[in-house]
Amino acid sequence: MIPTPVRHRLEDLLGDRIRFDVPMARHTSLRVGGPADAVAAPADRAELGALLGLARECEVPHRILGRGFNVLVRDGGLDGIVVQLTRFRNLGERPGGLLRAESGVSHSQLTRFCVERGLAGLEFGSGIPGTIGGWLAMNAGIGVREAKDVVREVEVMAPSGSGIRHLGRDGLHFGYRALRGLAPGSAILSGLLAVRPSDPALVRDEVDRLLAKRAGSQPLDVPSCGSVFKNPRGDFAGRLIEAAGLKGARVGGAEISRRHANFIVNRGGATARDVLALVERAREAVEAASGIRLETEVRILGRPA
Repeated sequence: MIPTPVRHRLEDLLGDRIRFDVPMARHTSLRVGGPADAVAAPADRAELGALLGLARECEVPHRILGRGFNVLVRDGGLDGIVVQLTRFRNLGERPGGLLRAESGVSHSQLTRFCVERGLAGLEFGSGIPGTIGGWLAMNAGIGVREAKDVVREVEVMAPSGSGIRHLGRDGLHFGYRALRGLAPGSAILSGLLAVRPSDPALVRDEVDRLLAKRAGSQPLDVPSCGSVFKNPRGDFAGRLIEAAGLKGARVGGAEISRRHANFIVNRGGATARDVLALVERAREAVEAASGIRLETEVRILGRPA
């Protein structure tokens, strides 16, 4: 709970760009999760820096969250301030075959930009939901191609809001669905991405191919958090869960998707507790059947109810 005097200072700083006691079910793709103490959407970098500085001064925790994909918030909600960089949406070409995208740029905005200008190299991200900030933080990708393969620089604001660094490839430490080495609470402001000139029609064809493939293999018509488990080396989590006989398994309103077993979907009225029960059921069944203990890819946050 944020003390009333601190609430007033936050309101003075952000106005209607901060709200209190906000259900995270409204801000996560799975549509579950209890209330956050506050959700803030700063207008620009100066306001973000002032917000992080005030949070540090008042000892209020904060976390940066994009569109809420790859995230599961427990039913008890989140302490402190959820900071959304959805207003950071600048996108433009830079010399030398580069493109600068701010963290709030969506995958659809990026795809349209590249198709219109005939810029190739980022098609692999077609249909991967969320924003550039989330892509970078999660090292999003498909198969053998990930964000790390196209990133040339990441612009980061310190957790205190006191400074901005430009980290080149040598200063970045990407892992499986993770960007490691940043101080907790750091804000990824933008990424510098490698592109190359191409025929717009060819870029569009590749985008359409990947979108069609995703639509045919994933449950895009119902709320989900994306892939629940990391793929173990040499195998696929979805195959292992299906082999354990759990496609279509339900707990409350949550279901292991019949289309792709590494997705848990919200069929209506699901709670985070329902989803977590399915996560553990899948993990235990796969371990019993194959000896492999699956690790979650989705980030599980917050307090139990």
